[in-house]
Amino acid sequence: MNFKLPYIPERSAKPRNKGVTMMMDKGLGLKETEHFIEASGHLTDLVKFGFGTSYVTQNLEEKIKLYKQAGIRPYFGGTLFEAFYARGKFNDYLKTIDKYGLDLAEVSDGSIIIPHDEKCELISKMAKDRTVLSEVGSKDSGILISPAKWVRLMSAELEAGSWKVIAEGREAGNVGVFRPNGTAHTLLINRIIAKVAPESILWEAPQKNQQVWFIKLFGAEVNLGNIGPSDVIPLECLRLGLRGDTFFEFLPKDFADRLKQVNDDEEVEEEG
Repeated sequence: MNFKLPYIPERSAKPRNKGVTMMMDKGLGLKETEHFIEASGHLTDLVKFGFGTSYVTQNLEEKIKLYKQAGIRPYFGGTLFEAFYARGKFNDYLKTIDKYGLDLAEVSDGSIIIPHDEKCELISKMAKDRTVLSEVGSKDSGILISPAKWVRLMSAELEAGSWKVIAEGREAGNVGVFRPNGTAHTLLINRIIAKVAPESILWEAPQKNQQVWFIKLFGAEVNLGNIGPSDVIPLECLRLGLRGDTFFEFLPKDFADRLKQVNDDEEVEEEG
């Protein structure tokens, strides 16, 4: 960092297993990729080529090379995996990710239905040679999954070999662990983390209010994904208590209480 400040939460160093930030690349150009890496590469752990964008993105090999040189692990979004799988082309999918030298792969069933035993077999097979992220939750807001089933699916996929399980939130943050208005399903999330270790979950949280909610619940080292390219630095500031939304989260309690009291007194005086 550029200078020192006390009461800044400690962050794991890259490559890290917790406090992961996954940026969603929905079609950055080569120059935009270079600019992103220059500005935010040091704060980014993973880059997902969102949904099927890798199929139509120009200069894909060059972009992957740039990300890897910057110490960022790129991978294809789960919807592309589903597009191959739905067409009976699973082996071709494996060849494709090998062709591009990707050591990270996502297995999801948010758009199609894959019997869960079969999904876990796919995870186990892929985990022998790659790091696997698997996603739980439907992209269809009309499909509701009970908390007990979330726990059962996540636990089974971790046992099958997933490095992290992704809690579906979509790029808009309005399905899965979120309500249609973007607020968190608090009861669902509490039921999940009572049985599944939070550090094993990557929460899709594209909206700032969602990021704030997770940071207040889990602290700076929560795993967050589907972050926009221009939101990686603002997210890091949220993680470190350097934005108003999380300003008091990491200050000593007596110090924070004193500051809050001063603020309250000032507000009362202005109102008077």
